[in-house]
Amino acid sequence: MDLSTIDTWAWILWLVVILLFLVIEMITVELTFLMLALGGIVGLVADLGGAPPWVQVILAAAAAIALVVFLRPRMLRRLQRTADTRPSNVEALIGLDGLVLATVSRVAGQVKLANGDIWTARSDTDTRLDPGTPVEVARIDGATAVVRAREQGVTP
Repeated sequence: MDLSTIDTWAWILWLVVILLFLVIEMITVELTFLMLALGGIVGLVADLGGAPPWVQVILAAAAAIALVVFLRPRMLRRLQRTADTRPSNVEALIGLDGLVLATVSRVAGQVKLANGDIWTARSDTDTRLDPGTPVEVARIDGATAVVRAREQGVTP
């Protein structure tokens, strides 16, 4: 295969490379392969402009490197800025108010949390918490809420 054949069909190679990078980007969603695909577009444009293959590769590589270094971090920051940063799952329960349903001790008990969930509970201190006592979740140990009494004057 001589150089003129490669030069004649280089645009097809660029299209295949671009599509391959786009498919990989759809799977990974990390923006690296998107930048490489954009670099491939620069190589394709250079080919359509009549540049020799070695110039196409250099331009595509330079564009891809520049995009990965300068554009990708900005895009990732923008995507992360719009992400939901609220705590979820167990982290969302920490600090949540509740009310003692069954006496809570260091060993056992039951509380109803402000979100409506009823949890098996333990006290985080040696104090016994009677039914009706307002509490807050200190931490979660497996399927048990470790709670402490709320300060007086604070309503759940």
